[in-house]
Amino acid sequence: KKQYPGISILTDSDSFQDVVVKIERPTYHKPFLGGFKNRITGVEFHNAGSQTIPKKQPDKGIQLFCRETQTAFEKNKTQQTKNTTSTQMAKIGLYVSNMTDKLINPGKYLTAEEYHKRRLEAVIVLQTYFRRWHAINVVQNLREKKRLRLSWEAQEEVRRKKEKDEKLRREQERRLNPKTKEDFELLYHALELWRQEETERINTTLTGAERKAAFCGLLEKEAQLIAAIGRHKLNADEENQQKAILHFLDKCAQPKRWKAYDGKITEMDTQYTLHARELFEIYRSISMNNIPKDERIDVLLTLRRTVKEHECKLVQEIVELIDREVDLMSREVKECNLEGLRKRICTLFLQYIKTPKFNPGVARILKVPPDPLKLYKNVNFCHSCENYLPATEFPLPANCCTIGRCRLCCKLDNEARRRDAFLTYRLILENLRKSEADYQDDAEIVYLVQLQDLQYLIENIWGCRSALSACSDLCDLVMVRWDKHCEWSPWNTILLSRDEADAHLKLCNLQKAYEAAFIQRIKHKHIQAKTYFAQIPVMTSVLHRSDNQANAN
Repeated sequence: KKQYPGISILTDSDSFQDVVVKIERPTYHKPFLGGFKNRITGVEFHNAGSQTIPKKQPDKGIQLFCRETQTAFEKNKTQQTKNTTSTQMAKIGLYVSNMTDKLINPGKYLTAEEYHKRRLEAVIVLQTYFRRWHAINVVQNLREKKRLRLSWEAQEEVRRKKEKDEKLRREQERRLNPKTKEDFELLYHALELWRQEETERINTTLTGAERKAAFCGLLEKEAQLIAAIGRHKLNADEENQQKAILHFLDKCAQPKRWKAYDGKITEMDTQYTLHARELFEIYRSISMNNIPKDERIDVLLTLRRTVKEHECKLVQEIVELIDREVDLMSREVKECNLEGLRKRICTLFLQYIKTPKFNPGVARILKVPPDPLKLYKNVNFCHSCENYLPATEFPLPANCCTIGRCRLCCKLDNEARRRDAFLTYRLILENLRKSEADYQDDAEIVYLVQLQDLQYLIENIWGCRSALSACSDLCDLVMVRWDKHCEWSPWNTILLSRDEADAHLKLCNLQKAYEAAFIQRIKHKHIQAKTYFAQIPVMTSVLHRSDNQANAN
């Protein structure tokens, strides 16, 4: 059995009673409830506490916090306190002056209704003046906005006029001094337009023998113009070839560049770049015309010393030609008779520069010839010129099933028959691909569409006109997304002018911005484009994917 201690309690004066005391050891730490300490003995005395085990609150699974504060709630209340005052009146022995007193007459009694009516009238007057002030401000703001708008429209009109004049000037310059393939395309296109106008004029004004004679004269003029364009083309090809050579040599002589961590560009010249730069300067000097005789001889001697560092058949030919030109110049031979010899020297020296053995810096610029075995599998036959050419030399529209003529044959056929100018379509396609790249949503259809496909889309489906303003200037038209949240495709596009395209891309809800008839007309053009491009095998999978995406949306 468990024994419990007992204590004796005095009940009466002489008797004691034993009482059993049950002691329970606490299973928890008793909190400190205060007390005191004896400084002499060091004994601590704590205040009494019950041994009752505190009741535990059931765990609700939620952490609860409780904190009591001693915040006092205060109120502010106004009170009227008493203030005792007194007045002094005249009496016997006291005189009070009444000089400053005023006589007050009672006015008309004002009722509550009259009082509120006066206040309402005063409020109406105040509102009238405020509304007048507010209206003046609104009108001034509208005038300022109108002034800014008119100023902006005037500036835009001036800008458009300048751009149009600049465009006409550039086009005139390109026709007078053609240099690129696009310039000659414009020339042949202008020639075809002139021929069609003359043909129509002759058919409408002349008949019989006069008509035949006029056609013969027209054919002769056309032949003369084609010959003149051909001469310009030869001169431009020669000039472009010389520019390409100088650009190639300048690229070889460029120092090595790399970007540091702080964004600065570091350049370093090596012995190969320095040598390439020296050869570039020599080539530019010997290719110059109309220089004094003494300077020409110095350049030739410098060239001879440079190439004599190596021994080969090419160097021997260059040295022989240099000696021959120096000998002929010493005999006072005319410069016009030395042009062929000088061209041979430039050609051989260019071949010397392009040899990596003599110019190691050119090795990183030259194109590596492809493997003949791989090239054999990627060669196609052109039935027009009957040459075997790489696949890159054949234009392939998206709807083609077989390989046709090469690029050169297509170009010659266009110059001889149709004489179309593809520059505007090429610019529209470049702008479209550039704008699609800015979206950064992995668009791929725009890169599958070729120049001929875009031309068909613009001419046959959109009619070479803006869908909104019917503007027919192809140089001012661009193709953008109809729904900017979906990838561009021939069935998700619209042809607009530049200003209209900027405004269209800012729209959030097309259904609210455009009328139902206009949206229906655009949808009809999208169905036409989808019908045409669905015949292309490459577009089939893309078309199904876009349909699934539209259904999901």
